[in-house]
Amino acid sequence: MNGQTPLLRTENLHKWYGKIHALRGVNIDVYPGEVLGLIGDNGAGKSTFVKIISGVERKSSGKVFWKGKEVDIISIKQARSLGIETVYQEQALAPQLTVLQNIFLGRPITKRGPLGILDNKAMAKAAAPIINELGLNVRLDQEVRFCSGGEQQGVAVARALLFKANLVILDEPTRALSATGVERVLEFIRGLKQQGIAVIVISHVFPQIFPVTDRFIVLSRGTVIAEKRADETSPEDLTRIVVEKTR
Repeated sequence: MNGQTPLLRTENLHKWYGKIHALRGVNIDVYPGEVLGLIGDNGAGKSTFVKIISGVERKSSGKVFWKGKEVDIISIKQARSLGIETVYQEQALAPQLTVLQNIFLGRPITKRGPLGILDNKAMAKAAAPIINELGLNVRLDQEVRFCSGGEQQGVAVARALLFKANLVILDEPTRALSATGVERVLEFIRGLKQQGIAVIVISHVFPQIFPVTDRFIVLSRGTVIAEKRADETSPEDLTRIVVEKTR
């Protein structure tokens, strides 16, 4: 894109699960501030790709570059340290914990001293502006199980924003949401883009994400079969590609 260095680049990425060849030489670039739609049928390799980038799985072979430098992402912690946050389909939230506790899950702010007591005041001070910015109508002390599906997505996105992600991966973010919930997710994506944060969106219902997506990559059986800019295609065209090339 205009000579710009990709934020993320994969070259000849392969993944084997025993005899199953899940990724077959995948080359994908993601640019700063870009919203990339990763689409394809079940078993296309979308989730495998995301698991490698987010540190859940190790690649079998190939190269991953982050801001132009080759990296070997071996854990979720390392991916997060690079600035990669993943909001999974299951959202990886603890329903019995509060909104605040979920935002800081695994990375709490503690008071100085030998006991490492949680500093709820400092965490609330850091989280409140982001909750407001996202337009979430939730209390920080509210248990996540009492939040709607869209609000839970928002809590997960708030966590990604708070920890200064450069790339946010959204796995089926509109699944099982109402029309209002879908629109809220699209608002989140627009907000991320406005802040220069790149987004990868995995979706089976790609007409829903079409309005906020810059570019689409279609995967089938572990390979990239098509790449289309949103302004050069349509939901109907993408549907045709997925159906025809995955038969």
